[in-house]
Amino acid sequence: MNCFEEWLETPLGQYLLEKEYDFYDRSVGDIFGFHAVQLGLPCHDFLRTSRIPLRLKAASCSSEIAVDYFNLPFASDSLDLVLLPHLLEFSCNPHQILREVERVMRPEGKVILSGFNPFSLWGMRRLFPESSMEPPWNGNFISLPRLKDWYALLGLEVSSGKLGCYRPPFDQEKWLSRFDFMEKAGDRWWPVSGGVYFLVAIKRVRCMTLLRPSWKDVVAQKRLAPAVKKFNKPPCRKSK
Repeated sequence: MNCFEEWLETPLGQYLLEKEYDFYDRSVGDIFGFHAVQLGLPCHDFLRTSRIPLRLKAASCSSEIAVDYFNLPFASDSLDLVLLPHLLEFSCNPHQILREVERVMRPEGKVILSGFNPFSLWGMRRLFPESSMEPPWNGNFISLPRLKDWYALLGLEVSSGKLGCYRPPFDQEKWLSRFDFMEKAGDRWWPVSGGVYFLVAIKRVRCMTLLRPSWKDVVAQKRLAPAVKKFNKPPCRKSK
């Protein structure tokens, strides 16, 4: 992830960060709770607008908390909000990370994720040999349908989402500026081809259904109770 963080300092990376901050700032501000954790990219505070009192940035190294993503040091059902900014693309086992995230989230807690869309101009750039070994193009881009399948298996229900970064992935700022018109028309004309997607999901837990007696049974028991009590009353002894 260090190479990816260095790439974020490039003009294209700054363009991406602008979209990331815009989405996270608007999303986390309306989520309430007690504990929030950002996993990955510790140099960037995507929880800066959160109202949750305890906010932590955790990563495998160089962060407030050094963690193992496959064995998170948090109690089960303890976190109200978890952010995953481009963590899954650079993991050898992204599904296991999602399992751990689901474990530490409390019921009705939220997870917000950002990832690269493989079915976009950004995804097509990975096909060029000169880019295949460089970040972020060397990552494992996960498609939205596949990610939603993983969510469904873990009991995570997608509540909202958005795509962004419709400009071609040019490295030079002047070319990014010339294609600004694609950003403005992206949501209207090709909404599924954004270079980056954002997903907000909620942890759903099935509640137990209490089996209660029907109203007729309750009334019948109340009527029967005095008769049973009278029948079981011990006989009175006559005094001599």
